[in-house]
Amino acid sequence: MEVTPISELQPISANILDAVGNTPLVRLPAGFDPEVKCEVLLKLEFMNPSGSIKDRIALHMVRQAEKSGALKKGGRIVECSSGNTGAGLAMVAAALGYDITVVIPDKMSSEKIAAVRGWGADVVVTPANVGIEDPMHYTKVAGRIAAETEGAWWPDQYHNPDNTDAHYQYTGAEIFAQCDGRIDHFIAGAGTGGTISGIGRYLKEHAPNCKVVGVDPVGSVLEHYWRTKELIEGGSYAVEGVGEEEVPRAWDASVIDDYLVVNDKDSFLMARKLARATGIFAGGSSGFNLAATLRYARNLPADARVVTLLPDYGKAYLSKVYNDDYLRDCNYLEGVSASTATVGDLCSIKNTATLSPNDTIAWGIRQAGERQVRPLPVIDNNNLLGIFDEDKAIELLSNGSDTSSLLVRDCLDDSSILVLDVSQPWQDATAALAHHDSVLVKDADGYSSLSRNDLLRSLTRLNHTK
Repeated sequence: MEVTPISELQPISANILDAVGNTPLVRLPAGFDPEVKCEVLLKLEFMNPSGSIKDRIALHMVRQAEKSGALKKGGRIVECSSGNTGAGLAMVAAALGYDITVVIPDKMSSEKIAAVRGWGADVVVTPANVGIEDPMHYTKVAGRIAAETEGAWWPDQYHNPDNTDAHYQYTGAEIFAQCDGRIDHFIAGAGTGGTISGIGRYLKEHAPNCKVVGVDPVGSVLEHYWRTKELIEGGSYAVEGVGEEEVPRAWDASVIDDYLVVNDKDSFLMARKLARATGIFAGGSSGFNLAATLRYARNLPADARVVTLLPDYGKAYLSKVYNDDYLRDCNYLEGVSASTATVGDLCSIKNTATLSPNDTIAWGIRQAGERQVRPLPVIDNNNLLGIFDEDKAIELLSNGSDTSSLLVRDCLDDSSILVLDVSQPWQDATAALAHHDSVLVKDADGYSSLSRNDLLRSLTRLNHTK
């Protein structure tokens, strides 16, 4: 294994903010797409400290606001974000001692929301299915909170020129230097527009023959506006961090030479392929950028060099891009015919566990509460005795009982157990769950659970036209 020579290692950083930027540029292995003959380079922006490209604009916008006096010591940062800018700003705020409120739409991954809270930010979650003019739209909520909070500063990344400038000064300059000035095509999506506009502007000035290609998700308004100057009503899409329902002022359409449109399914499946074929574990917008890049690169000569961005890390999407259940529920993976589907086709991937009657009730509480195994089967010599009695466990906890000295045999419910076989017709599950919140499902490996909540998601997998 080759390692970085000691002479080239970075010196000690004064703080986490000094680690922003200078991300690797990695060559996509030849043969990843057999139809692509040219060189494809990937800028690994998920290697920024908070896990995304947005660290760059977060730090730059804050520093510029400090210089201008818009953000003063003791002030509060208030921003609307699809998650990554919120994370970057939360990291910067923690490092510099600012309070921060981040407003995030509810379609964003639970991992992103939890991470922003982890940096100590106050998080406000708003509905994603409202129009841009609705007072509950996340941009409107952020603006209102900022206006009502003394000492607050709203970066307003969508319309802040410092967003674009951060990528002009730093990201674009890095890419140009890493490519030794030889870059033929740069391809990237736009959300706020700052990334493609800042990088594109720098490349146009220093590599005038470089073509800049934008990418838009199906449902966004930017590609259509770029082609026609007509603003249409946007639609919904699942990929996060790209696309828009308005035209942000941080987006400079004049630097863009062409535009491609990519759907959610292709974005997510490409991210998964990238992880499994190369070890590069990136998010959904990375798959989105790469899907567009490969489509474009198939028509380029072998001596062309193409650069695209991998904006954020795959760990922020474990519940979505890298969750087979989510992909099946959204019909991004092949569904199943309703005429042949079984109970097993409705089951989700989740934690499983069993108890023996001699386990402690404390252990049962941990499995049922912390690991969310519910109902929790109790088995002795391969015989199902019943399920863990959660009502009894709650009573014991409420009474302050020492559950570590009590046994599951004394916390057993054998009266309401219902078991389905994984091979039974799926209709048996809906009938059973009409009268129960959850049931056990038996397969060759043991028992799992199926709940009414599972049905609300997994019934969408069934194809009733086959």
